Amino acid sequence: MGLDRMGQEEMEGLKQGWATFDHLADIGIRGTGTSMEEAFENGARALFSLIVEDIATISIRQEKRVECASYDLTGLFVAWINALIGFADLYEMVFRDFRVNIEGTGLRGAAIGERWSETRHGRGIEVKGATFTEAKIERKNGLWIAECVVDV
Repeated sequence: MGLDRMGQEEMEGLKQGWATFDHLADIGIRGTGTSMEEAFENGARALFSLIVEDIATISIRQEKRVECASYDLTGLFVAWINALIGFADLYEMVFRDFRVNIEGTGLRGAAIGERWSETRHGRGIEVKGATFTEAKIERKNGLWIAECVVDV
């Protein structure tokens, strides 16, 4: 779904840099920013806004380094999101803050958050993985947009 087909609620979400969007049985995530790195970071925030009931409850306590690569930038965004899903599962963590550095089709970054606690965070939606469905990286009206559909 491009910017031209967004509803009012989705446009409001872009003001904070991230949003989710409906997609048949799954859910889309979208990050925007003035740089591609910022769009990837905000796409990660959209992901974790699904995983926990309220992303604001996640404290900034631990940092995990993340590296991934792909054959193009769209694949890199999908790889980034899948790496974060894997790290959340492996380390039993949830993340709220992200740092991304993209060189070519490689990414070095960090995910910052804390161990997941049902009493502090509340379980949101179980996200199984990022897909290439509606995946794209584009620059429109001065903003970078990174989006894909996640399997829930």
